[in-house]
Parts: sequence; structure tokens; C-alpha cells
Amino acid sequence: MSRVLIAEDEERIASFIAKGLRANGFTPTVVGDGRSALEHGLTGEFDLLLLDLGLPLLDGFSVLGRLRTAGSTMPVVILTARSSVQDTVAGLEGGADDYLSKPFRFEELLARIRLRLREDRTGEPTTLRWGSLALDLRARCAVVDGKVVPLTAREFMLAETFLRNGGQVLSRELLLSRIWGFDFDPTSNVVDVYVRYLRRKLGAERFETVRGAGYRLV
Repeated sequence: MSRVLIAEDEERIASFIAKGLRANGFTPTVVGDGRSALEHGLTGEFDLLLLDLGLPLLDGFSVLGRLRTAGSTMPVVILTARSSVQDTVAGLEGGADDYLSKPFRFEELLARIRLRLREDRTGEPTTLRWGSLALDLRARCAVVDGKVVPLTAREFMLAETFLRNGGQVLSRELLLSRIWGFDFDPTSNVVDVYVRYLRRKLGAERFETVRGAGYRLV
């Protein structure tokens, strides 16, 4: 289970990110100022840092610079309301691995986190397979019987969840929590709608409905 350090002084945003990450299997820790971010980051206990630039006590650029000077190779994704080219360049040249401007969609943040963590794990496969179905984790697309099938961000996340849990029954509640996060009504039929999308694109016979329980990739 990956440990993500969230350095964000806006409590509402920090809570939103933490809840979303927790629902997707991560272990988040939130700090609200730059000094705490630096102290936690230097422990080596975290797999990735989400770093706001406008932190009190010590700004994000300083936190990033000190981490890199200390030899930390932990992936860092900058989150900030600053969207100028100068700030983007400064962040990336200062050692950040990625840069996301506020406001952002959680699924995009999640995709970027997963990408950076995969890059940091040299032994992890970049393709998931289940029979004649394959999912390219870098290109973010599916391959069915050798044919490339483009997927939307949510379709890809749903397909990835099925392939990582092939043969297991996944409840609607679990899928709703992992893919759509805590903002969505648990009575929503959005899971059923997106499973229909995947059936149409990847093959109806692959996704079995288990009455009263959920869905299973077969």
C-alpha cells in the first residue's frame, strides 16, 4: 500500500484528496506547512509527495529544493493555484516530477500519482492481461485481440480495477468508492452505466453480473 504525503494548507482540499486516495487504496498523511512537509519528507517513509507551493513557514519551492539537496528521490507532484509558465518551469527544473494546477479533477490527479509511482518501481509491469484482453498502463488504452481500443479516464480506471482483481466479485459500492470517490451518491447507477460502456468496447461476455453482489471479470 503506497504512502502519500499531502502538503496542503487548505483543509478542504487536503481532506478531499486524502479521502479520495484512501478510497483508492493509498495511505495518505496530511501536513499543513512547509516545515512539517520537509520533516516528514526527509524520513524516507513516503512513496510520493503532493506539494502545494503556497505553504506557510516554508514555501513549496524551498521544501522541494531542500529535499533534493538532501538526496531524496521521492516522486513529487506539485499542486498549486499558480499556473504561469515561469512557475511550471521553476517547479520542474527544481526537481518536481509533475505539476498540476488547481482546480483539478481527482481522476487526473490519481492517474498522475499512479504513473509516478510506476516509474519509481522498476519491476512493476506496464501491461495487465486477462485472456485476450490487455491494458497498457502507459498508453492508457486497452488492446482486445490485438486491436487498440481507446478508453476514457473513468473507463480506464474501471477496467484497471477489474484486471487487477480478475475473477473476483467486485461490489457496486467498492467500484463506486474506488473510481468515483466519496462525492458520489451510493444509490447512483453510474457503475452499471460504465460497465455497459466496457462491455460495448471490450466484449460483453467478459463482464459477468453476479446477482445481488456486483460484477466479475471472467
